[in-house]
Amino acid sequence: MPTSPAPDEPGAEPPPPPAQLQAAAETFALLASPVRLHLMWLITHRSYDVSTLAAHAGTGIATVSQHLAKLRLAGLITARRDGRRTLYAVEDPHVITLIGQIFDHIAPDGSLAPDPPR
Repeated sequence: MPTSPAPDEPGAEPPPPPAQLQAAAETFALLASPVRLHLMWLITHRSYDVSTLAAHAGTGIATVSQHLAKLRLAGLITARRDGRRTLYAVEDPHVITLIGQIFDHIAPDGSLAPDPPR
């Protein structure tokens, strides 16, 4: 397996600055909730309103609304009006990739999924 150069070697990628590390940690902390992660998985596949999300997640509307507010405040999801409903979506391709990769990495039984063939 090839090794990467040490952070202080020529050609090495510089480490992320503290502000970037903090923002990344806060994003992962938001996604550490199983309910929020479920909501994110759902809305990476299509837009939903809060009552439909609550039904799919098996959680109350008030709880889902609170989770959606946190995700929206963090910029992970968007909301748009559709008549009397608000539809929630993930439009950032980085977030869509992140959510997809974590579920590719974890098997349905909770174990680590095998690496794909090269």
